[in-house]
Amino acid sequence: MVDVSGLIGGIDVVFSLSGFLFVLLGVFLGILIGATPGLSPSMGVALLVPLSFRMEPEVAFVFFVAVYQASNYGGSITAILLNAPGTPSSVVTAMDGYVLTKKGLADKALSYAVFSSALGGLIGGIVLLLFTAPIAKVGLMFGPAEYFALALLGLCTVIGFHKGSMSKAFIALSFGLLLSTIGTDPITGQERMTFGLIELYDGVSFIPVMIGFFALGEIFSRIEENQLVLAAPARLERVVSQVRSIWDNRRLILRPLFQSSVMGTFIGVIPGAGSAVASFLAYGQAATYAKDKEEYGDGALTGVIASEAANSSSVGGALVPLVSLGIPGSATDAVLLGALALHGLAVGPELMTTEPRLVYGIFIAVLLANVMIFLCGMYGNTLFVAVTRISPKVLYPIILCLAMTGSFTIRNAMIDCWVCLIAGGLGWLAKRQGIPAAPIILGLVLGSLLETNFRRSILMGGIEFFFTKPLALGLLTLSLLCLITPFTRSRMNRSKAVQCSGN
Repeated sequence: MVDVSGLIGGIDVVFSLSGFLFVLLGVFLGILIGATPGLSPSMGVALLVPLSFRMEPEVAFVFFVAVYQASNYGGSITAILLNAPGTPSSVVTAMDGYVLTKKGLADKALSYAVFSSALGGLIGGIVLLLFTAPIAKVGLMFGPAEYFALALLGLCTVIGFHKGSMSKAFIALSFGLLLSTIGTDPITGQERMTFGLIELYDGVSFIPVMIGFFALGEIFSRIEENQLVLAAPARLERVVSQVRSIWDNRRLILRPLFQSSVMGTFIGVIPGAGSAVASFLAYGQAATYAKDKEEYGDGALTGVIASEAANSSSVGGALVPLVSLGIPGSATDAVLLGALALHGLAVGPELMTTEPRLVYGIFIAVLLANVMIFLCGMYGNTLFVAVTRISPKVLYPIILCLAMTGSFTIRNAMIDCWVCLIAGGLGWLAKRQGIPAAPIILGLVLGSLLETNFRRSILMGGIEFFFTKPLALGLLTLSLLCLITPFTRSRMNRSKAVQCSGN
């Protein structure tokens, strides 16, 4: 049930002069943070927490939430324009978005990305506002077995929707999982493949790897091919034209948009699942039901829509366990949890009753931030698209500098810069062999979640433990279907081809 007095108090906080201006500032800063390779939403919020000590708690948290929401969208800008995902979840956006940029359709990709981000975020915000208490119970249903099954489903999805060689996708995924084992054993604390380097005790940071495989790998490939001129620079379109294009294609985009938004919201509710899992699963679902399956990975607009809708809606979902149970749903929520404690606020189920103005202020701020993201994104697209008109001789060195700076800022360690360069070289080699980069990143992101929860489940009840948990068993069944479906579809297509040739 919605607390009417709390809702009125939240509206009063957000639409006060200071609240409104800080939401606007948060959206602006969030877009910049998300678009900067190396700065994740959690890092961005953490950097801004010290600025809030003299602010009213209600205003401070609507500011943080605006930064959080906008930075999730901001990652799509560099993903689409430069193949340099600003956030892990925008890796999926880059798969189709950058292809569209190379075809001279960056303006269209950006406009669909901001529209689906804003609408997906609004759906997540509405769910957050109306159903926080009952939906929070969904997150509590997940134990080690369920987390393992969910991570496995994410990995199987990326194999299932890959339209190229299945063996190459499997090799890429296995390499990502191998990278995730570097560091210390999550159960015993034993060192693994650290080569005596203290900097590797915490493992390989996925952001330098992500930047290297996507951004630097693309640059090295283009230099090798001597492509120092963009073949199809994007045209600059007015906002009215972009909105009209979206309206004309509404029948195409509404189904993947709403499906992905709902999926992103519910995956966001699960603590620790994250927006990257939501984006990959939503993309796989969209590819399964799409009429233009062959276009996925080759410039499918619905692929961009699915990724961005799930990514943004997961923010509202992740806030559900935070405000209702005091359990962070993502890394950024963990930062927000710390900020709540720093402001002397009670953290846990009592937060909604002791601080209704703050909680409902967060809910309203999510909704307002998404409206502002749409306006800022649509009007900013004409400026963003101008990047495609910069000469690569100027652009590539800038990207290289940003990649090194972004990698260094993760832990203030030079080893991350070396990791980024090595990943760039491997990304270039993988591109030459037709090995996709996305499964590598997903394997690295989900590897720890997969291993830790598998071993915990085994310790709790052996392999039979997975079959005593209905939710885990259901997710494992879906994982199996994701692997079987492509082979079944391929076999049916071959049978039809044989029948047609026989006739």
